[in-house]
Order: sequence, then structure tokens, then C-alpha cells
Amino acid sequence: MAEKKYSAHPTAVIDEGCEIGEGTTIWHFTHIMSGCKIGERCNLGQNVVVLPQVVLGNNVKVQNNVSIYTGVVCEDDVFLGPSMVFTNVVNPRSAIVRKNEYKKTVVKKGASIGANATIVCGHDIGRYAFIGAGAVVTKNVPDYALVVGNPARQTGWMSEYGHKLKFDKNGEAVCPESGEKYLLKDNTVKKVG
Repeated sequence: MAEKKYSAHPTAVIDEGCEIGEGTTIWHFTHIMSGCKIGERCNLGQNVVVLPQVVLGNNVKVQNNVSIYTGVVCEDDVFLGPSMVFTNVVNPRSAIVRKNEYKKTVVKKGASIGANATIVCGHDIGRYAFIGAGAVVTKNVPDYALVVGNPARQTGWMSEYGHKLKFDKNGEAVCPESGEKYLLKDNTVKKVG
């Protein structure tokens, strides 16, 4: 029997047939279902549920009370805030089985989703995007975008270090923490140095 390379609290339930990477920590009352893939150095907080076929990349941080439904893929370095919500069916009904209608949602590298936010299925979250607490995302979110409200609306752009970017008349901005430079052109942000 191979030695497990992750740690799990005794109250966690980990079904057979899932992959969990080295250095991952799974906390109290969390349920990891078969068929999911969890990368290295992830942290899954208390009362988290990860359903079959979910994919979490490396270094994903999942705070308490988050359910990650079939159809969700989180790339590396994603942050899922406390009690945020994913969905996987557009028009759920208790009496109608729609397991063949699950919509895919991809949360791209470095994105952060704030506490109590809701991500309606079928909408992707761009690289390093920042979803404000309580936001309800009903459409795709571009890379580096800051969105807030219900429905979520873009109010600015964020650096990879999580600071709001202030662009000058030339469309250039500098992260105040990292000193990295960004360029805004044609309503798209790219890191340039």
C-alpha cells in the first residue's frame, strides 16, 4: 500500500478513485468524491465538498463551506473564498434529472473569488481576475478584471498581486507591490514586465 503524500483530518471523507497531490491539506468534515483530481499543495478548508470529475490545479486554496460541483475546473493558484458558490445546471428542478446538461466552468490561473460570490455555470473566470465578495457572475470575466455586484459588473483591473491597477493616458500601469508593469489596449490587459 502506497503511503499517502497529503494530509487529511480524521473527519474528512475521501472516496476511492480520486487523485490528491503531494502536500495537499484537507480539513474537518470535507468530502472528496471519486473521480476528482486535486493538485499539489492545495488547501481545502472545513466543510468543503468536491464532486466527481472536478479538477483543481496546484496551490488552489478553498476556504470553508465551498461546494465544487462536477463541471468545474480550477487552474493553478486559484483562491475560492468562504461560502462562495458554483452551479452546474442552468435551470435546475428537483423532479427533472439534468445530469447530462452540466455546464463547464473554468477558473483560470491565479483568479480569486470572494466570500459568498456566486458563479453561474458555463461562464469562465479569466487569469488573475478578481471577483468581489457577494458578486453574482452571469457572464465570462476577462483576464485581470475586477468585477463586483449583482449581476457582476467590471469596475477595473487587478494586478497579479491583487492590487487595483491605475492606468495612465498611455494605457500603462504599475503594481504598487511588485513593480510589475501592465498595458491596457483594446479593453484587454497584459503584463509587460
